Amino acid sequence: MKTIEIKGSLRTELGKKSSKKARKEGNVPCVIYGKEQNVHFHAHENTFKNLIYTPDAHIVKLDLEGKEYKVVLQDVQFHPVSDKISHADFIEVFSDKPLVISLPIKVTGDSVGIKAGGKLRIKKRHLKVRGYANDIPENLPIDITDVKIHHSVKVGDLTYDKIELIDPKITTVLTVATSRVVTKEEEEAEAAAAAGTAPSVEAVAGAAPAAEAKEAKEAKEGKEAKERKEGKEGKEGKSK
Repeated sequence: MKTIEIKGSLRTELGKKSSKKARKEGNVPCVIYGKEQNVHFHAHENTFKNLIYTPDAHIVKLDLEGKEYKVVLQDVQFHPVSDKISHADFIEVFSDKPLVISLPIKVTGDSVGIKAGGKLRIKKRHLKVRGYANDIPENLPIDITDVKIHHSVKVGDLTYDKIELIDPKITTVLTVATSRVVTKEEEEAEAAAAAGTAPSVEAVAGAAPAAEAKEAKEAKEGKEAKERKEGKEGKEGKSK
């Protein structure tokens, strides 16, 4: 993995009030989970751009007031409205201890199934691996050259030097489906999103008619209310 350098400052105060103040100043509260103790620090939000907004995994060389730590990003949280980074968790890396990290997959090759009219469906964009830091790559390449229509690649089909895949072997990573199947999946997903439920035959079949019926009912009620209001105003005008 490539190495990124980040400078930060140790946090002397913890808690919501302290974290809120740090964010207001443009910093991101962070924690390093180490072998002996956890280290709390903050770093400016701009220093995380090359680490978070990239498809590859990196080792971070973290400088906290002159003391260096070798870490990897474990988790990051974003503000629900502004989408700014609100918190980041790191795991300290040791040369004699394997670590578990989530790596992005990288699709390579021209699938015979796609050439025949199929479409690629990626089910898992990241896979968990275990290995020593020096042996872990930036991403997990998957060659789909021989993947035909209706065929898939599962975790059990993949092997990499010096690292172990943690996800269940039966987990589907990607598949090449027919255009008809892909279109149906997209329609079901759109219907489920509109109805606010998980994709299902019932949801897909009933979402559109239900929405139309609701709109028609609301339109009818609005029209009746308007007619009543106009009738009332007309009577009051005549009485005057």
